Amino acid sequence: MRPGRAPRPGGLGRVVRAGLGRRRLQTAVMTLTTLIAVAAATLALGLLVSSRGPFDRAFEGQSGAHLTVRFAGSAGGTQQRLADSARTAGVAEAAGPYPLASVRLWPLRETPPGYTPPPSTLVGRAAPDGPVDRVALVDGRWAAAPGEIVLERATLPPGVRPGARVRAERVELTVVGIASSAGRSADAWVVPEQVAGLTTAGPDLQMLYRLTASGTAEDVRAGQEAIAAAVPGGAVTGTRSYLDVRQVAQQNTAAFIPFLTVFAFLGLAMSVLVIGTVVSGAVAAGTRRIGILKALGFTPLQVGRAYVAQALLPASAGALLGVLLGNALAVPVMAQVAEVYGTASVLVPVWVDVLVPAAALAVVAATAFVPALRAARLPAALVIGRGGGITGARRGLRARHALGRLPLPRSVVLGLAGPLARPARAATTGSAVAFGALAVTLAVGLGGTLVAVQTGGDPDRSGAVTVRTVLPPEGGPEASFAVRPADPAAVARVLADHTGTRSSRRTSRTEVDVAGLTGGAPLVAYEGEGAAAVMISGRWFAARGEAVVAGRFLKATGLRVGDDLVVSEQGRSARLTIVGEVFDLGDDGMTLRTSLESVAVLESPYLPAVFGVELTSGTDRDRYLAELNQVLEPLGAQASATESPSSSVLTAMRGLIAMLTLMLVAVAGLGVLNTVVLDTRDRVHDQGVLKALGMTPRQTVVQVLTGVAAIGLVAGAVGAPLGAALHRAVMPAMGRAAGFTIPQAFIDVHGGLLPLLMAFAGVPLAVAGASAPAFWAARTRTARALRAE
Repeated sequence: MRPGRAPRPGGLGRVVRAGLGRRRLQTAVMTLTTLIAVAAATLALGLLVSSRGPFDRAFEGQSGAHLTVRFAGSAGGTQQRLADSARTAGVAEAAGPYPLASVRLWPLRETPPGYTPPPSTLVGRAAPDGPVDRVALVDGRWAAAPGEIVLERATLPPGVRPGARVRAERVELTVVGIASSAGRSADAWVVPEQVAGLTTAGPDLQMLYRLTASGTAEDVRAGQEAIAAAVPGGAVTGTRSYLDVRQVAQQNTAAFIPFLTVFAFLGLAMSVLVIGTVVSGAVAAGTRRIGILKALGFTPLQVGRAYVAQALLPASAGALLGVLLGNALAVPVMAQVAEVYGTASVLVPVWVDVLVPAAALAVVAATAFVPALRAARLPAALVIGRGGGITGARRGLRARHALGRLPLPRSVVLGLAGPLARPARAATTGSAVAFGALAVTLAVGLGGTLVAVQTGGDPDRSGAVTVRTVLPPEGGPEASFAVRPADPAAVARVLADHTGTRSSRRTSRTEVDVAGLTGGAPLVAYEGEGAAAVMISGRWFAARGEAVVAGRFLKATGLRVGDDLVVSEQGRSARLTIVGEVFDLGDDGMTLRTSLESVAVLESPYLPAVFGVELTSGTDRDRYLAELNQVLEPLGAQASATESPSSSVLTAMRGLIAMLTLMLVAVAGLGVLNTVVLDTRDRVHDQGVLKALGMTPRQTVVQVLTGVAAIGLVAGAVGAPLGAALHRAVMPAMGRAAGFTIPQAFIDVHGGLLPLLMAFAGVPLAVAGASAPAFWAARTRTARALRAE
């Protein structure tokens, strides 16, 4: 082809293929960085979108109730006034009133001693459909006559299916269907005339409302106030917003979003940095080739397109693999979404799988096109003449002379002078290392906080030993539960008198009815020393009638610290004052904790007591257990070592954090590898001269690694504090997304020598990335290096 003529058709493709063939390392780096960025972004965005999908689709499909209100059935003229409340300003549609009772549904089979089912909100409805809350039948049919019951799938007791029989008070009922209410309006349904026979105090009433404005908590609260003003005073005994139900359905997966978003942005930023470095390096190393292409007739735009194509081809492969990896990582998390809300398996939306890689490839194209077009616009004669010459020679000489005055080996001086000779390239290497150090520091902080959350999220953690007053039946779960629980008072005396016991605390658990909460709430009553709880606000209960709850309980009930609430059990009630918010992950944060005497009036059939035992200093736990069980077994109790708390959600988080961190560190290492390879190739002639003057291969390795280690030290000192600051911002967001307030003590985990160690994290990361080119430079023969121009 003569100069000045346009290239033949297909010439651009041959240029692209030749470029990819010559630069296999850069091709691999671009593939991996794009893969990681796309995988992290697909996972984050997919979870953000899909975690909201199951609830929203089911709620709108069933015309779910924005507001579920419970009214006292004893107020005069209530039913007519409730029917009239459907015309209240702000109410779009209403259904009811339906008779309601809080009962316990006992399975007609043998149960463990002391077993008490939770209170269930039972509503009388003649049919599952209606203008509001069209209940979806999952199995069986709707109740058509007294003696039949339909159970809510979300609160279905284990092993209960259509055809099973349950007992409510003294009435036996046959389960004829399993259904699902998107707004969780009830735990079970019967025909309306059945409800009156299940309560001695007379049924309450339930109304279901859809509001004209319901997008925010303020909208729902305004609707609630308007309804309360339209009915007799004091008639409202409890309310529940669909926003609370929605939040609970999304909380477990919502906690993943903040840190996944951070890692997605880190991956994207690092991809832009590394790909920009690769392309810029390819352009710098190929300036002579660019001049030849221009001399052969390629226009600047065609040259730019060629280098963009050399970046997009491996990036496209990485984007495809990243989408597959992101979807694979999302599978276990999405399974938790389905389990939480009781829906079918959820997948990352298709539009996310299209949008994320498209956006990533657009970023790659922009990153590659700018330096390529800039180089292509230079005159052909200039770039051909420039070739691959060594740049920064003058800066390098000045740096060597300045550092040569220090009492350091010559190889170390040459290594430290290298970054000063090429500050732009050193800055690029340092940026990649800083991102890696940031990711490691963030991961260490997240991991430390999650461990603290898992340990501190159990107020009932009981030290070294746990004593249970019910022995498991012999023969496994199918065996008979004929054993009676041990006497808690006798067990308490044994523990107090046993050598090695420092203190013990008794806890008893049941479920109580709380107005406004479908299904009631777990209640833990204490006797003895207080729990090892972490308080968010207020204080631990200290007097009769005081209680503490978690943040989720406050949000679900609309209460605050200092407010009163009433708990009830089969017509008996107790008023409690909330004096503190406790950090509590158990039972979805809905547990109510108080003293045993505060709820003695309920006469509730508690589960057998569990004792947490603290041992005196120096006590051998194994010996203590062996001696204690010899005394407890005749009483029907048993002691065991306390097991560490576990959480599948937190375990999944730690696994994802470790995986994403390793991926980002790998990209940072590849970025260093690519930059050092470019630098080593640029200076191959210099290396030949130094070898001819007597530099040994070991000194060559020291020279290369010293320069990179210096960059890593500076980059680590920058990246580590940024990672710690990012951790302090991410963890509170994760807690808020999950419906909890994480204590500040759990967030401040970067203490002691850890910040200093994290600051040095950039050194091994940089050295690991530079090791391969350092040994390559050491093995290069002197004659070959001297011939390189």
